[in-house]
Amino acid sequence: MAKAIMLQGTASNAGKSLLSAGLCRIFRQDGYRVAPFKSQNMALNSAITPDGLEMGRAQVVQAEAAGIAPDARMNPILLKPTSSVGSQVIVNGIPRGTMAAGEYFRYRKSLIPEVMAAYHALAAEYDILVIEGAGSPAEINLRQDDIVNMGMARRANAPVLLCGDIDRGGVFAALYGTVKLLEPEEQTLIRGLIINKFRGDVEILRPGLGQLEQLTGKPVLGVVPMLDVDVDDEDSLSGRLSAAGKVGLVDIAVIRLPRLSNFTDFNPLERMEEVTLRYVGSGKELGKPDLIILPGTKNTMDDLRWLRQSGLEAAILKHAAAGGAVVGICGGYQMLGQSISDPEGVEGGGGLRGLGLLPAETVFQGEKTRTRVAGTFRTPAGLFEEMAGVPFEGYEIHMGRTASAAPSLVSFTDQTGAVHTDGLAAGNVWGCYVHGLFDKAGAAAALVNCLLKARGLDRSAASVDWQAYAQLQYDKLADGLRASLDMERIYRILDGEE
Repeated sequence: MAKAIMLQGTASNAGKSLLSAGLCRIFRQDGYRVAPFKSQNMALNSAITPDGLEMGRAQVVQAEAAGIAPDARMNPILLKPTSSVGSQVIVNGIPRGTMAAGEYFRYRKSLIPEVMAAYHALAAEYDILVIEGAGSPAEINLRQDDIVNMGMARRANAPVLLCGDIDRGGVFAALYGTVKLLEPEEQTLIRGLIINKFRGDVEILRPGLGQLEQLTGKPVLGVVPMLDVDVDDEDSLSGRLSAAGKVGLVDIAVIRLPRLSNFTDFNPLERMEEVTLRYVGSGKELGKPDLIILPGTKNTMDDLRWLRQSGLEAAILKHAAAGGAVVGICGGYQMLGQSISDPEGVEGGGGLRGLGLLPAETVFQGEKTRTRVAGTFRTPAGLFEEMAGVPFEGYEIHMGRTASAAPSLVSFTDQTGAVHTDGLAAGNVWGCYVHGLFDKAGAAAALVNCLLKARGLDRSAASVDWQAYAQLQYDKLADGLRASLDMERIYRILDGEE
């Protein structure tokens, strides 16, 4: 049976996911069979496992850091918000339905046996499980029937490392307050504190660290600096969505939809030196990009309404009418068509006119498509013609079916071996359902090369294997944690010696 250690945080975005990935990498480097686990994850960034099940993107990243294939047991409950008060509930990789927050709060107790079955199955196969909590364990209104923070730590008999984000300020109060709001038996589960995202001279912190240890009775196991590592983000709290990036030769604007999902699709483009990649939420921010991307969304119809009301629809149509390039992925692809209808009430029912840039009609259905794919571009048009024959890998994860009499953009083989076609192109506009399209070496470079050529620039973007790049980043992350954490003590905690 695996040993377990748990990362909890004083708040969302305290760095739990990244620290968990780093520990997974360290334990793997040290020769252990290690797997991540997060009983309940709320995020719109998800992925498809090799067996066609859906799980949170953060646990996929942690699995990659651990050197193993992602497995839905690593994230038995995934909540994907569809509105401000409701989420699609995915259990062991399969949707169970959409629930309001109160309904799910009452329902989650019944999921404890499934959570623990997934945990024990993994524990029987690995040496170490790195468990990640969610939000803060001090959310005392959610303590009853907790399945993701201290409730999970108790059930797994896992020692807890509590991390706080010093970059947002108030880290001493956050760590002290979190510990003291817990029940006494919960406080005993915390074996150490970690201060994360530090900038500056750690010696300035020393007096405060000593006081914090005295006040909480918990050792500070390290001060982790703001690490310069490039690892895919968990959700829309990511700084990528608002930070000003570098200036490249071509400008790509991704529409920052209210229910934006799987924005990690575009991380490979952002990493290329030739590209300026921006997330924009208004016509004023849009400017005159070389390419507009409509990304995935958890609620296509609501986000299409927002696109219309915000004035961005008119700006996109004006851009396309002038010969500008537009790409849609998944929900963004659906928006580019002629119409969207929802006869089964998957997204609330009714129908909407699409942007009309592609000759397609989408109908929502209750059954969700979940599959990994590998294929090639068939019929790109306009300035993207040279993408014909370019290979890609990725995954489909959507509720709708899109039909058209026009030739399909791509063809691929799914994980069952069946051959399918998908997507459409018209002029300088194309779209398809495939997420992760640019992760494979060559696909991102092919897209950027088309944009460079359209600008009359005699330059070719480098073809980068982003999967190999990710492995280098995990090693860099592990190096940073080894340099800043007391790993000898963490191993003793893991072994139950402290």
